[in-house]
Amino acid sequence: MPSIKLTELEMQYISLFEAVTQVEAVDCVVDEECNRVIFVVKRGMAGKAIGGDGANVKMLRRLLQKDVDIVEESDTLEGLLRSALFPASVKSIEVKRDSSGRKIVVVEVPPEQKGLAIGRRGRNVKKVRLLAKRYFDVDHVALK
Repeated sequence: MPSIKLTELEMQYISLFEAVTQVEAVDCVVDEECNRVIFVVKRGMAGKAIGGDGANVKMLRRLLQKDVDIVEESDTLEGLLRSALFPASVKSIEVKRDSSGRKIVVVEVPPEQKGLAIGRRGRNVKKVRLLAKRYFDVDHVALK
């Protein structure tokens, strides 16, 4: 994993997140375009972070006045993409380089889950692109 530098705002969001959820946040990504904050937590901690019936996420949404997404960390690109696309299932992940050397990832999902993977107005695929770039220096992610 690369070393991530957090802004003061991101550190404040992490502090609030940890106070509300009692779960340690590994990272925080502010996505102004989609008016949301993406928190990355340790493996196996997403359920606790979300809380019973989504109570923690609902409270964070009210406090931050932004949408809140929670993704489990992974040491592998495949693991991170699977976590970021959950609950959509991932059939395969292929990493390529285009003619200019850009790192391209093609993620295949079942046809009936493609809408779920993309999300409303492309929110989910944008989240995947942000995290893949931040952690694995991926230039583009495409869904198939």
